[in-house]
Amino acid sequence: MTKKKVGVVFGGKSAEHEVSLQSAKNIVDAIDKDKYEVMLIGIDKEGKWHLNDQSSYLLNAENPKLIQLNKSNEHVAIVPGDENNQLIHASKSVPLEQLDVIFPIVHGTLGEDGSLQGMFRAANLPYVGSNVLGSSVCMDKDIAKRLLGAAGINVAKGLVFKRNRKNEINYEKAVEFLGTPLFIKPANQGSSVGVSKVYTEGEFKQGIESAFEYDHKIIIEESIDGREIECSVLGNDDPKASLLGEILPKTEFYSYESKYIDETGAELAIPADLTEEETKRMQEVAVKAFETLECGGLARVDFFLTKGGEIYVNEVNTLPGFTKISMYPKLWEISGISYPDLINELIELAIQRHQDDNDLKSSV
Repeated sequence: MTKKKVGVVFGGKSAEHEVSLQSAKNIVDAIDKDKYEVMLIGIDKEGKWHLNDQSSYLLNAENPKLIQLNKSNEHVAIVPGDENNQLIHASKSVPLEQLDVIFPIVHGTLGEDGSLQGMFRAANLPYVGSNVLGSSVCMDKDIAKRLLGAAGINVAKGLVFKRNRKNEINYEKAVEFLGTPLFIKPANQGSSVGVSKVYTEGEFKQGIESAFEYDHKIIIEESIDGREIECSVLGNDDPKASLLGEILPKTEFYSYESKYIDETGAELAIPADLTEEETKRMQEVAVKAFETLECGGLARVDFFLTKGGEIYVNEVNTLPGFTKISMYPKLWEISGISYPDLINELIELAIQRHQDDNDLKSSV
């Protein structure tokens, strides 16, 4: 059997660069080597694409605090419009071995916001994950929550400010409308990057400054008193929901450090201690959110479940972490899909969607 050639694209310019390196390592370690031949393309923090060797693509690979991309002297470029030579060796100006599918695991800005997806679509390359629309909509928490709310899905109340309205932000008015504590978030970031939970006016001002360091638009949001539940969704036109997991943070909230660096920063209750009725309701909402936001392939839907049984969607992540402590693959594992089988299914979904797209008419 001829092996499919899979390009794993990882790293990137976002604040989640190191998370992406960890995710890539886990995917490369787990992928079925009898079915797939892997090409590694690492994007450094300046945005340059490196052709990497599997034996040396990471430095300090076992230490999340020190992990780094090992930059190579071989660079990659994409050529849109050439179906036979989409990828070329930038230094030698010769075509590279062509890929059957791309597995982009670049988290955050310029990775899961539609940027990479648009590039791959223009180059006619199949890729894992949501399309341009689904990726960009889910990346923008403001737009995503407007669409979820319009679909009848509960989301936290919030105030949205762009940088040009920064002088209108008022602590007293925010507290009057949203109560305390408050969450302050960049609208277009993931993995809790730039997020603050604040109780005082001083913390509020610091949180505003911090959030604006990562985006031109921020959200000031009410705090929902509820359990943090997560659900993995898989599929294209007929998505399915996994069993549920619960985050039990040992810190003030489920921070970037707790998610990816400190394995003792939070406990994961997998599966979550929920009734059958609660599980079913949240699975239904997860699939509805996935479809509402035009997701495809995969997404992790994060919830709050209140004591009164109300379900709130906190966010939908279209390229969730694949690290060894990440919820997305862990939930599919307990739902009956092993890590290697999950990677295989995602690749098959990507190829099928690409074929469906290419079957559409492009001219009259």
